[in-house]
Amino acid sequence: MSSLSNKRILLGISGGIAAYKSADLVRRLKDRGAEVRVVMTTGAREFVQPLTFQALSSNPVYSDLLDPAAEAAMGHIELAKWADLVLIAPASAQVMAKLACGMADDLLTTLCLASEAPLALAPAMNQAMWRHPATAANAQTLHNRGAHLWGPAAGSQACGDVGPGRMLEPADLALQAEAMFGNNDCLRGKSVVITAGPTREALDPVRYLSNHSSGKMGFALAEAAQRAGAQVTLIAGPVNLNSPAHVKRVDVVDAREMRDAAERAADLCDIFISAAAVADFRPAALAEQKIKKREGHDESSIALVKNPDIVAGIAARTKRRPFTVGFAAETQQVEQYAQSKLKRKKLDMIVANDVSRTESGFNSDHNTVTVIDRSGSNTLPPALKTDLAKQLIEIIANKAQQ
Repeated sequence: MSSLSNKRILLGISGGIAAYKSADLVRRLKDRGAEVRVVMTTGAREFVQPLTFQALSSNPVYSDLLDPAAEAAMGHIELAKWADLVLIAPASAQVMAKLACGMADDLLTTLCLASEAPLALAPAMNQAMWRHPATAANAQTLHNRGAHLWGPAAGSQACGDVGPGRMLEPADLALQAEAMFGNNDCLRGKSVVITAGPTREALDPVRYLSNHSSGKMGFALAEAAQRAGAQVTLIAGPVNLNSPAHVKRVDVVDAREMRDAAERAADLCDIFISAAAVADFRPAALAEQKIKKREGHDESSIALVKNPDIVAGIAARTKRRPFTVGFAAETQQVEQYAQSKLKRKKLDMIVANDVSRTESGFNSDHNTVTVIDRSGSNTLPPALKTDLAKQLIEIIANKAQQ
């Protein structure tokens, strides 16, 4: 049975050419057992007729804030209370700006302010509009308030431009909605260990080797695993993030400290997720004093030695081996390199992402990942790391039980 069975989804449609895709979205949500009611803005009605959505949803379509007939039937406050999820697809730059400012000057924005249901937005706009600092600030504001941003995807656009701003496909949005109501107890009774963030390998008392990892993905996974019922230990490198509630946190600095903490925690865990960006090498020798520039020398060299491969060590265990998941942060041939790591390190699963993309990966709140195991690969639609974490935890839980 789908997790959307008997769920009540209020679908908001704003003005944009992507509104035509919303008809398919209604059908896919209903096929999964959801009850759908549609609210259209004035701009949306210029692209698609309300009758289309009335026929597909089997419910009246709502448009006007002060419609006497609508208020006599299901008033806008009752409609806001009715919803289990408010999903705006497409979400235009205008609607995002209104919501970020707390405006309620039409039915859709009024419902969003009046509803206590989760709010999800599927942005759809020209690539320049999506990249504009005002839109970026509005998206960040909405995210900080707890809204879920599903997408946008990148590609060719109706205007002829190419870039980020395409609404996710209806099938992807339906999957995102299912993940919202996924099995919250899928890890009940399980112990999960997650590594997150970078490591710092000291050169001297003031300098170190490191990378750009923020730890956001690992921390999001820890929170999602805890909410799924697991007892979670989070082993974190140096990051500026607050600990998720009810999660045991162990702070480390370098790769060897992370390895020791991981080995201890893995003795009692069922699932080990290596989301940390561990430095592959460290200086062969630590200078006791700050390394000084030498006059007349324009070049310098530092001898490096390999750091321990933490996730490979966990996967190689013969006793008390947990289900082991690795992450592959790559800048080219992402899936090929990830496949190689999966086999070479004898992992059960690997999550690959392209960190060369400026709109996702390191230090971003968004990510696009491909999940690979021995049965094949599955690329998840781009989303906030918090939303991706929920999907990944459900996938990992299902695979670990097989």
